[in-house]
Amino acid sequence: MKIEETEYNEHEAALRTLIQKGDPVDFQDLFLSLHPGEQADHFIELNQHERSFVYRTISPEVFTDLFEKLTLEEQCTFIQETPQPYAVRILNEMYSDNAADLMRELPDAFMDTLFEQMDDIEEQEVKDLMQYPEETAGSLMTTEFVVLQADKTVGLTLEELRELGPDAETIYYLYVVDQAHQLVGVVSLRDLIVAPLEAKIEDIMGFRVISANVMTDQEDLARIVQKYDLLALPVIDDQQKLLGIITVDDVLDVIERETTEDFEELSATKGSSDINMSPLEAAKKRAPWIVSLMFLGMITASTIGGFEDTLETIVLLAVFMPLVMGSAGNAATQSLVVAVRSIALGTINRKNVMKMIRRELGTGIILGIACMIVIFGVITLLYDNMLIGFIVGVSIFAALSVATMIGTIVPLLINRLKLDPAVASGPFITTLMDNLGLIIYFTVATSMLQFL
Repeated sequence: MKIEETEYNEHEAALRTLIQKGDPVDFQDLFLSLHPGEQADHFIELNQHERSFVYRTISPEVFTDLFEKLTLEEQCTFIQETPQPYAVRILNEMYSDNAADLMRELPDAFMDTLFEQMDDIEEQEVKDLMQYPEETAGSLMTTEFVVLQADKTVGLTLEELRELGPDAETIYYLYVVDQAHQLVGVVSLRDLIVAPLEAKIEDIMGFRVISANVMTDQEDLARIVQKYDLLALPVIDDQQKLLGIITVDDVLDVIERETTEDFEELSATKGSSDINMSPLEAAKKRAPWIVSLMFLGMITASTIGGFEDTLETIVLLAVFMPLVMGSAGNAATQSLVVAVRSIALGTINRKNVMKMIRRELGTGIILGIACMIVIFGVITLLYDNMLIGFIVGVSIFAALSVATMIGTIVPLLINRLKLDPAVASGPFITTLMDNLGLIIYFTVATSMLQFL
């Protein structure tokens, strides 16, 4: 067993023992000695009675550090079981962007009750952030940050920073605004510390500031932060006024959500990947795709029925139907994943889109030739029928070549329509290629009937 697991289990046992004893002093000493992330791990393992002991023992101001480490779903659950005054104090302590995310998920009546009891300033900041559309810079930014004035000295700025810094989400980057609150520069904490105390901020600041508009999509924000290796990204409006900042931890959350969403789209399981979801809820989420694919499968059955005469003439052809269908579907899914991932990473543009299409077509042709040679040899050896081997081999060659093209082009077209390319899910592409693969297979077989 790993040392970390052993230590974790020891802490969990000790915390539960202290709760059972009703020892708030020793519990607080042990609990607060842990990192907030570790506190959160232990907290979610407690039952409601044990969590009530935590609420009575740990102040809301201290509990907030733990609370912000929880997932949004967990926050929604636990905030509703805490005493309302305790919940309000948590919200007052939370960073405004995190509080806004939480409020969006709460029942309207409960949300209104909390707003009525919150501090006026905190309430207004959270409501302002909630006005921005979800998945935009405005919905992700925090308003707890430090701004600098260009005409102030470094010494005076450092004094102000000591006072304002503890309430800011980050101070590694400090943004400079003019009298109209427009963003004009940026100063790193390192530059501020090493600069002479009498120097002006305008003398040490950088004038080229990477920023994002308040309506920028969250995927674009992640690309900007990744490209420029930023710890924070300032958010501005159309008049260049500084509205807030987005920190790298929020961007990491965005990347995780977007990646999860893409995987769900590709596997046609959108919204049902949460292991805590009930079987009924998961079934409801997946049912539309499953039912749609079932009807597409009926088209496959109709395709087979359309070549009934060919099958009756050469019954052996039916043996290799799954082989052709499966190979085409697998090849299309591979190309689909490559295309979707390239679009998500922003590596596809007008200049290289044809290069990608040609590469995938070339890949399909090479794979098709290799599979054709292998399957021709295997069928000839096992069934002593070179013509059947030729039919299956040529069908696989054509199916793989077409499949890689479709798997590449479909998500590109969907992206062109300003939709999420991941909606071209693997199951959809696979079912589509089942039909096309069969059509190719039986077309080749029918054209060769005269030689059988």
